[in-house]
Amino acid sequence: MVDLKEILTDIARAIVDHPDDVMVTEEENNGDVTLTLGVHADDMGMVIGRHGRIAKAIRSVMKAAAGTCGKKVNVEITD
Repeated sequence: MVDLKEILTDIARAIVDHPDDVMVTEEENNGDVTLTLGVHADDMGMVIGRHGRIAKAIRSVMKAAAGTCGKKVNVEITD
């Protein structure tokens, strides 16, 4: 089984300058998983990217990973 929280944590830690400040919380409700990603304030731009391209790519990868285990995932990014 795929650990979606771990996948998102690994992706976020790979692209930020402060990997120790990456926090991911997970809420599951009837097969729908909501992952909330929190990063250091200085790293917010790296996670979102220009015009939200990085955030969109992260969400796409997470949806593909969730699809392998039959779940739906929603990724929220907070500061």
